[in-house]
Amino acid sequence: MPILSNFYGIMIKMYFQQAEHNPPHIHAIYGEYMGAIDIRTGELLEGDLPPRALKLVQEWLNVNRNEILKIWNTQNFKKIPPLA
Repeated sequence: MPILSNFYGIMIKMYFQQAEHNPPHIHAIYGEYMGAIDIRTGELLEGDLPPRALKLVQEWLNVNRNEILKIWNTQNFKKIPPLA
């Protein structure tokens, strides 16, 4: 699973077989926590993340949503800048 970004101890990854992994989502890993987050809504689909980590991921998604959806749709991997 390619890593899209790292920030504040959170690693963001994405699977690249979309037919098997809909809706479009990313995986956020923070220490022992892992969650799947819907790219379009920022909703936690499954897993568990501390509230602060989830808010940081949602903020990062809001800034980069179009680029992340483009990666999901084209499956052309590229790094996304971290949350500053």
